[in-house]
Amino acid sequence: MSEAHNPAAGEDRTINILQLYPREMNIYGDWGNVLVLKQRLKWHGYTANVLEYNVGDEFPADVDLLVGGGGQDSGQVVIQDDLQAIAPTLRAMAEDDLPMLAICGLYQLFGNFFKTHTGTVIPGIGLLDLETHGGTERLIGNVLSVSEEFGEIHGYENHSGQTFLGSGVRPLAEVRKGEGNNSKDNWEGARYRNVVASYLHGSLLPKNPAIADFLLQQAVIRKFGSFEPRPSSAKDLAELAKLSELARQHASQRPR
Repeated sequence: MSEAHNPAAGEDRTINILQLYPREMNIYGDWGNVLVLKQRLKWHGYTANVLEYNVGDEFPADVDLLVGGGGQDSGQVVIQDDLQAIAPTLRAMAEDDLPMLAICGLYQLFGNFFKTHTGTVIPGIGLLDLETHGGTERLIGNVLSVSEEFGEIHGYENHSGQTFLGSGVRPLAEVRKGEGNNSKDNWEGARYRNVVASYLHGSLLPKNPAIADFLLQQAVIRKFGSFEPRPSSAKDLAELAKLSELARQHASQRPR
């Protein structure tokens, strides 16, 4: 990571957002997470430069925030060799506190392994201390979970993989409605350094702006040394916060 500095007036305030495998791992509207980060950066007075990385591409040299989405088992098979090739880079980025959002399929593959219900083992990259076992039951429906860090987290799950956390990570949230990581405990998602991982999509960030702002603030602080939103955005953000809270209240009342 280059030495952080504060951008002066008129200086470049660009944050490079990398979307990981958008061709194969973007079946649950995960592109919406990137759009939220891009727009909220704009409201805060920063510029988002959105990059994509797909199988066989050259990995970008300058990344400030990484977003990875969900995919079918077949998509995970397509990307697994390439993912292993860039694994050292991704692990180094995580250890250097680069903020990351990993949803569903990439959440699983950021762990140690994913064992399908037929017994096939897809190696993970060990960025997160967790393992996933495929089941015959799909966990589907609206989820309400609670995090000390982010408050209520709303989303939708649709997965047959059952993920179990190791001692090297902590849960993202405690489930109040729905299943979350698995049908055995009450945890949803995982947290490690500036990495946020979750099964929730639909997309996740439009319904949970606190997570979006955490990711972009960490990206800005890591790059520039501090987070200094433009004052002109405060009123607009306050109005949007009211609308977001109304949407969250509505989501919390929806049936499973």
